[in-house]
Amino acid sequence: MKVNNVSLTISAVSAKQYPATGYPEIAFVGRSNVGKSSLINRLIDRKSMARTSSVPGKTQTLNFYDIEDLLYFVDVPGYGFAKVSKAARAKFAAMIEEYLSTRQQLHGAVLLVDARHLPSADDVSMYQYLKYFNIDVLVIGTKVDKTSKARRQTIMRDIKKTLDLNQTDQLIMFSAETGEGKDAVWAWLEAQANIGGNDHGVE
Repeated sequence: MKVNNVSLTISAVSAKQYPATGYPEIAFVGRSNVGKSSLINRLIDRKSMARTSSVPGKTQTLNFYDIEDLLYFVDVPGYGFAKVSKAARAKFAAMIEEYLSTRQQLHGAVLLVDARHLPSADDVSMYQYLKYFNIDVLVIGTKVDKTSKARRQTIMRDIKKTLDLNQTDQLIMFSAETGEGKDAVWAWLEAQANIGGNDHGVE
């Protein structure tokens, strides 16, 4: 999909602040510094629409990005950063649970893991958490340009094994630097949100 119009609608901390437009929503989740902002910016062809916090773990809101008045990308706070206080972690864990467990417009989740390393215990827990709520998941291995192409199949196998990836969920390798995987990610997003680029005048 070619994105011409995108805007940050709201940074929400509770259900009463969620948008009321009814558009389908896709949540983006992953560890701090895994590349969520870079992925979102590459998907929408913007350099800095989704902003990377200068302090990992600082972002503690659900950021709703309106994509072409068709769907929302929901940027979820990163997890796994040790310097965030227990109180802060508990606060945004409750915020995330409220969203994942109650939001009718949620059509799926994109879970980002660093392709250079095995998924962490936090990654495994998040995947299990999403499946507990029966949410369809696309797993994306980020920063794949920094890995050896010869090891690609091994990396994919190891990610699937570590996460115990459900057969109905997909894994796509992605690079924000080269754009590898972008089209495949968009194909999944459009299918999950039940939208088609050409049907809405968007290439």
